[in-house]
Amino acid sequence: MSSSLSASTGPGAPAAPPPAAPAMPARPEPLKGATLAMGTLALSLATFMNVLDSSIANVAIPAISGDVGVSPSQGTWVITSFGVANAISVPLTGWLTQRFGAVRLFTMSVLLFVLTSWLCGFASSLEMLVLFRVLQGAVAGPMIPLSQTLLLSSYPASKAGIALSLWGMTTLVAPVVGPLLGGWITDNISWPWIFYINVPVGLLSAFMTWSIYRKRETPTRKLPIDTVGLTLLVLWVGALQLMLDKGKELDWFASSTIITLAVLAVVSFAVFIVWELTDDHPVVDLRLFLRRNFAAGSIALSIAYGVFFGNVVLLPLWLQQWLGYTSTSAGMALAPVGIFAIILTPLVGRKVSVWDPRKMATFAFMVFALVLWMRSHFNTDTDFQHILIPTLIQGGAMAFFFIPLTTITLAGLTPDRIPAAAGLSNFVRITLGAMGTSIATTLWENRAAMHHAHLTELMIQGQGPFALTLRGLRATGLNQEQALAQINRLIDQQAFTKAANDIFFASACMFLGLIVLIWFTKRPAPHAGGGAEASGAH
Repeated sequence: MSSSLSASTGPGAPAAPPPAAPAMPARPEPLKGATLAMGTLALSLATFMNVLDSSIANVAIPAISGDVGVSPSQGTWVITSFGVANAISVPLTGWLTQRFGAVRLFTMSVLLFVLTSWLCGFASSLEMLVLFRVLQGAVAGPMIPLSQTLLLSSYPASKAGIALSLWGMTTLVAPVVGPLLGGWITDNISWPWIFYINVPVGLLSAFMTWSIYRKRETPTRKLPIDTVGLTLLVLWVGALQLMLDKGKELDWFASSTIITLAVLAVVSFAVFIVWELTDDHPVVDLRLFLRRNFAAGSIALSIAYGVFFGNVVLLPLWLQQWLGYTSTSAGMALAPVGIFAIILTPLVGRKVSVWDPRKMATFAFMVFALVLWMRSHFNTDTDFQHILIPTLIQGGAMAFFFIPLTTITLAGLTPDRIPAAAGLSNFVRITLGAMGTSIATTLWENRAAMHHAHLTELMIQGQGPFALTLRGLRATGLNQEQALAQINRLIDQQAFTKAANDIFFASACMFLGLIVLIWFTKRPAPHAGGGAEASGAH
């Protein structure tokens, strides 16, 4: 999952390869013994906390929404706001590292993440919570790539694979623990504690990191920053996401607010593209899209992640709102997704430079399509076991998803361009993950309204099962109003279930369609296509 599915994987997401770690000018001496173990633990704690925070909130959305008095679809802003802010901050990691130093920036990022997590727990309204989640996502940007940078500097070059494996396992375990821990905390304590638990973990990580790495600080220098490009980036991404989040509530283009946001997003995006292609120090290097592998690979990865992430958020909402699952039981239904991912990821990491990564990614998309097709047959009587099976299978797809597609995307790039390419790819991926959440939940409600109208029409005509149920309820002595109230709840349950099935089926078709995009890329050279480039981003 990840990324908090980020450079965090994002809310509910699997562990995705983060932006390439900013390069360190001179490799310091590797750490040894207990110091190496403690350094690895400190960096892993920060990574774990970041990725965990992306997945832990998914199962708590209904509880958060009820507590702050908004609908569950509005509650998903807690997820999308973090993702968008995180995506925008990712491209700045390299510049910030050179400005402040890797160790200082990482420690500062962890401490600010702790502070914003604490503020999230204290939020008393949706507006406050979204604001603090935006701040949390913004300060989280450098954490994952810099944890990788510092970890690689701690080990001898010959043991870089071991370091990356340890790092990768951390990012894979967090999405398994996230839904379980988030569900249990929400049911047995209260939802603010899904944020408060970051405080002791983050403080310990920051203290250990500073104690061990402060004498290994990287050189700093002042570099120009593309302030105009960054402003335009914030404008068009923010306006677009706000439009998607508020669209249904404001009746889309019947609202002057939505029209204004749409115009702002389009105009600022157009100016952003022109500016970034002509500026000497662009915040993102859009010329990378002129490379066939980067363009097709990053687009396939990002669209697939957006579709995947939208479904990751939708499933627990449906389970809790319409099947009566608690936060804990919904977490248990989501947690097994990491089992096969943990088992198979080391194999994929070893074989990606030997096997054709296009075939590996195709396999992942086919399995995702199978999983979503299975879910499109869920109904209100589907038991826990049948909900669990597709989730378990999905873990296998995750293992073959991120590493091969990242390898394809970064293939053929010179080492000096890999950090910019990985940062841009991850910016697009995280942004589409947040947008996928908004689109999925909006389509879900729209399709549910359509199904509700259809089912109600049949009942009025005296047709369908609900007409019989209504007559049965009236026969028990309920008046017309009482019987209709019960029937309406049953119709809503069926309508939202049918709508979820529509989203699952459409998502399965999209995964199959994206396979075509994979085969527009060239196969990376077998001897270099995986190891260096995959590790450069994972």
